[in-house]
Amino acid sequence: MKELTKAEEQVMQLLWKKEKAFVKELIEMMPEPKPAYNTVSTIVRILEKKGFVAYEAFGKTHRYFPLISKKEYTRRYMKSFMKGYFSNSFKEMVSFFAREDNMSIADLEELLKEVGEDLENNQSKDNETSR
Repeated sequence: MKELTKAEEQVMQLLWKKEKAFVKELIEMMPEPKPAYNTVSTIVRILEKKGFVAYEAFGKTHRYFPLISKKEYTRRYMKSFMKGYFSNSFKEMVSFFAREDNMSIADLEELLKEVGEDLENNQSKDNETSR
């Protein structure tokens, strides 16, 4: 998967929120100082070339929509992030954040509980599909 620049990710965040939008609408949603129309239009065309968005034509204007969900992008990004920085080890990643962010024991226990529940849910789904 191709990585997104900060500007591309900002536009994708807006498209995920709005679901479909014209360039003008994207600009309206952006904080001040607002970028030029041509800047946002260029970013959207780059996203289209990268396969992240598509459009519906309305005369000379286009309404853009995401081709990849926010959840799917996050999943792919985090896998790449873990592989690049933590040798693909969830344990190393959690350990890093526990040290760097001074996570409390309560935070770690909550994380373990949530991960355990997610693993149980995934195993249940796997068992149902293999039947």
